[in-house]
Amino acid sequence: MSQVTVYLDDEAENLLRQSAQAAGLSNSKWITQLIKKHARQEWPSELKDLAGAFSDFPLRDNDLQQHSDTPRVIF
Repeated sequence: MSQVTVYLDDEAENLLRQSAQAAGLSNSKWITQLIKKHARQEWPSELKDLAGAFSDFPLRDNDLQQHSDTPRVIF
């Protein structure tokens, strides 16, 4: 296990302490959970489960065929 030094301003430190205490965790464990949640290399399973959930969601190819291109502004 490694150690990392993080410098926080007073407001961020107070938010960290309050959030960790409310979650019943040490500051270190709370930060670890936050990193694991937000620094993933893959999509969360909850998001993957949404694939195909909207049967009427237009596909890009279909959407492009139904609409004409937006006129370009010439500079």
